[in-house]
Amino acid sequence: MDLTNETTVHEFVLLGLESGQQWRFYLLILFSFTYIITLIENTTIITLVHVDDHLSQLPMYILLGNFSWLEMCYVTTTMPRMIFDLASPQGIISFQDCFLQFYVFFSFGSTECFFLSAMALDRYLAICHPFRYPTIMSRRNCSKLVAGCWIAGFLSYAVPVTLISRLSFCGSNIIDNFVCDQGLLSLACPPFKNVSFISQISMNFFIILGNFVFVTISYGIIIITVIKSSNQHSRKKAFSTISFHLVVVILFYGSVAGMYVAPGGDGQSHLTKIVTVFYTAVTPFLNPMIYCLRNDQVKEALGRFLRRMEQRLREKK
Repeated sequence: MDLTNETTVHEFVLLGLESGQQWRFYLLILFSFTYIITLIENTTIITLVHVDDHLSQLPMYILLGNFSWLEMCYVTTTMPRMIFDLASPQGIISFQDCFLQFYVFFSFGSTECFFLSAMALDRYLAICHPFRYPTIMSRRNCSKLVAGCWIAGFLSYAVPVTLISRLSFCGSNIIDNFVCDQGLLSLACPPFKNVSFISQISMNFFIILGNFVFVTISYGIIIITVIKSSNQHSRKKAFSTISFHLVVVILFYGSVAGMYVAPGGDGQSHLTKIVTVFYTAVTPFLNPMIYCLRNDQVKEALGRFLRRMEQRLREKK
């Protein structure tokens, strides 16, 4: 990673959110609270899916449990670093740590795309092919689907990140964000940065657009099938289930779209940071509540779990 002035990049500087000292304190409290609650929410879902005999047998909740684990990992990739920089505003990150965060951050993002597609497939099979659903989405096949999502998500960015990590960086080592994101490429020396940029953009386009089209078609077919259903109870239940899924899909792909339609000029940096905060902190915080707040099966499982815990405490006394 030699520069044109024969120096070597050993570290980058993350500018962060660029707020005043008073606002930094408030943001530190806000993001610390958000991070802790996000961990608690997702840990609760994972625990319920793992310990509840009913939920642990249903493919939708097996996928949801893995999705919650993914959200915990995803938010941990960026938020602890952001909280640390708010508490100690130096923003210095080593070359190795920056590229590790870059790879893991985008890999978890890709994995989330695949999981949203897997959950759309699960709902499509459950609603459109209910009699074949138990056979197609058996526990074994569900496990294969989960493994495929994780593997595909992390293999997707192996080549682009390998290419980017071999780049030389010219002039500045300042990244105008609080994470090592695509702004990293703007610091690289030509001409090889163009190859890495095209490689990453192509991978983004393939993963994001491909999964978005799959999810859109799946839910489109589901909605048409539900509308045609003559059973009002089944129709209401199906719409209730997929509406929560659609909200999560819209939040995720809406924030991702914001990254690629940001205007040029001085406003781009501020908008990019806002969008990055949204999909690194806000959506992982909201997703567990959207999926489970009005989900009767999850609330019943939580009730059973709390009653068992209460009974065990009584027995110990």
